[in-house]
Amino acid sequence: MVYSAHSGFTVPLDTAKVTSAQGKGLVATLMIDSSQQAPQIEVAAKAGACYGVQRALDLTDQALAEADGSKVYSLGPLIHNPQVIAELETRGVKVIDRLDAAGPGRLIVRTHGVPPDLALPPHTIDATCPYVKIAQRKTAELAASCDQVVIVGDDGHPEVEGLKGYAGDKGVVAADTKAARQIKQTGSVGIVVQTTQSQAALNEVAACFEAPRIANTICRATAERQQAAVELAQRADSMLVVGGRNSGNTKRLADLCAAVCPNTHLIEGASEIDPSWLVGSQLVGISAGASTPLAQIEEVRHALTD
Repeated sequence: MVYSAHSGFTVPLDTAKVTSAQGKGLVATLMIDSSQQAPQIEVAAKAGACYGVQRALDLTDQALAEADGSKVYSLGPLIHNPQVIAELETRGVKVIDRLDAAGPGRLIVRTHGVPPDLALPPHTIDATCPYVKIAQRKTAELAASCDQVVIVGDDGHPEVEGLKGYAGDKGVVAADTKAARQIKQTGSVGIVVQTTQSQAALNEVAACFEAPRIANTICRATAERQQAAVELAQRADSMLVVGGRNSGNTKRLADLCAAVCPNTHLIEGASEIDPSWLVGSQLVGISAGASTPLAQIEEVRHALTD
């Protein structure tokens, strides 16, 4: 297995990870209580923090190293992972929800991006995910050439709020077919998608419009994690999806897994695992959202096996 480690955050690089339990950890407790044979523990081939998240953490590490004791401010949580945000806060990163809350120091734009009309101060560190940057650019292009721009995503999510800024008064959000059917098409329609949405959601919304111009801006890492998680969930008796409950991509992973493995549970850490979930399981699968560092995945695996 190949890892990239940086400042306490360890990120997997394109590897599959399979571990068989040998009667230790929570699995050992389960075996003692039920005389059950030890299940196999398997981590999805693609799981955990993506390039955009690692890039944001690297930029934050650099800002902290150069801060010389002054504060580093994050305009909104850098990523949707409460444990990581709490750890960054202990190192001097303060999360703010408006620009005028920043004091002397460096300002970082979160991975989800911001609307284009936000007047950022000089020397702001832009940690917007490169895939989100592409979605922003495609949204602006559609707004320039179409009568309406439909954003497939979760209204209120910071990335979607940013995309609405690039769409201007032509933008409207639809998370599903129910919302899409309420939109009256008044001319040419362009469709862009929140980077962490599923292909199925994009297809369903697009089918509600006549001859839409589609910009498929789903992040490759998101698609890969969803595919790997579903493949594992189809074989697993129970699934643990690790990540922040405020993370849209993690919640979608859990929903996709639950569709094929009803015994799926979204957890933020190993302490939330209930051994009863594993009763009767021969294969326990683990997946994780794109904002989940490998250290958190390993914590869950070790809780099961060590």
